[in-house]
Amino acid sequence: MLYDISPLLHPGMAVWPGDVPFTQERTAEMAAGAAANVSAFRTTTHAGCHVDAPLHTEAGGSDIASLGLAPFLGLCRVVEVPAVALLLPEHLPAPEPDDPPRLLLKTGSWPDRDRFPATFTALSPEVARELAARGLLLVGLDTPSVDPAESADLPAHHALAGAGIVILEGAVLDAVPPGRYELIALPLKLAGLDASPVRAVLVG
Repeated sequence: MLYDISPLLHPGMAVWPGDVPFTQERTAEMAAGAAANVSAFRTTTHAGCHVDAPLHTEAGGSDIASLGLAPFLGLCRVVEVPAVALLLPEHLPAPEPDDPPRLLLKTGSWPDRDRFPATFTALSPEVARELAARGLLLVGLDTPSVDPAESADLPAHHALAGAGIVILEGAVLDAVPPGRYELIALPLKLAGLDASPVRAVLVG
């Protein structure tokens, strides 16, 4: 079974308030006599399902092009958690002895990807530290951010980045049953940038 867990990128899709919306244009058209259709688009690096680089929140952090690819390809576990404002350690399932080093949290708190959610589930600092202590390579979830929208100091970002854990945000997990899968979510090799959209899939 193959699950596409990336939302459609299109004009009108939700982005973080104040961030660069998705726009597209046709720069050459066969209908107008060109030899081929060619298009261009502009949007935030945090559009849709995306990976945050350490550069996003950490002074002197690595850009997205400098990250190794191992965290983005391999076994992962999808777990369902309550759609509360802040996840606490007691909301996490207990780790299992053979847990893979990638964890995706299914909250169901962002049902309409064309509207930025008034509220969504984020990670408490305690959960971020708990996940960091588990030695994971990647943590992902189906919301715009691991931190609440109103957060000014971004403790979850800092805790995960400080532990060397890469962050996948904006995944679409509605149709994915909890369980174990092969994750493929490779970021683009964008020099000097703080994030990259990905076409993320689960195979299981």
